[in-house]
Amino acid sequence: MRLIHTGGTIGMVPSPQGLVPAMKLVEAAVGERARVTVLDPLVDSAAIGAADWNRLLDLIETADDPVIVTHGTDTMAYTGAALSQALAGRDAPVILCGAMAPLGTGGDAEANLDLALSAQPGPGVWLAFANRLIPAAGLVKHDSHGADSFRAVPQAPLSLPPARRFGAARIGILTLTPGIPAAMVAAALSELDGCVLRVFGAGTAPPDPALYRALSEAHQRGCALRAVSACEAGGLVPGAYAAGAALWGAGVQNGGLDTAEAAFVRLWLHHSKGA
Repeated sequence: MRLIHTGGTIGMVPSPQGLVPAMKLVEAAVGERARVTVLDPLVDSAAIGAADWNRLLDLIETADDPVIVTHGTDTMAYTGAALSQALAGRDAPVILCGAMAPLGTGGDAEANLDLALSAQPGPGVWLAFANRLIPAAGLVKHDSHGADSFRAVPQAPLSLPPARRFGAARIGILTLTPGIPAAMVAAALSELDGCVLRVFGAGTAPPDPALYRALSEAHQRGCALRAVSACEAGGLVPGAYAAGAALWGAGVQNGGLDTAEAAFVRLWLHHSKGA
């Protein structure tokens, strides 16, 4: 078994300025139970991006057996979606692991790491956290401090991705709110290759013609738009309400059950096709 340590709270120690990464902490906790690869430099999860996902994918694809990835919790949902989609079809599992408190502090780190090392799940990407193995394709971090911080939103079955690596892309997430200025939406979309739109409920948005003109113009320009529900579960159902018809007429894709993070990754991989 291989363990790839990227960084995160699990491998940090207290300092006068707050928690900081510590060398050899995770390696000592793992001992002889896995072969450990440590990213150099370690990456705070707030700094995780496409280059880091590609690096992880390169390392994972050299291993035929299960792989554990220790990772910070702040962007765990993004990395869970990225690895789940990019590795769709891989036979051996990948198990993400993190903690809300560092190793050696009496918190959750030891239990989460032990679970990851002993787990024998089927294929796919999983999160070992709070005494549970959670499917990582649709993670939601719902608590910023509690030990039981994650839950999983059921996702549509994964299919082979259009790309296995993340190319250069400008992808964002935009929440449509009551009264959102259309000019602001247009300005944001002008800087993007793709955008996830968090919309109301089962698929409605503010009834502003200027807003839909901005969406339609962005779509015609080649900016890929994918809508997801601002609700945590249930997804979108186009046609459920007439108030949503203008979204689909503007060229917005139906994100279905996608979480915002899953839709974000989906747009990025689609943009990376052929890169």
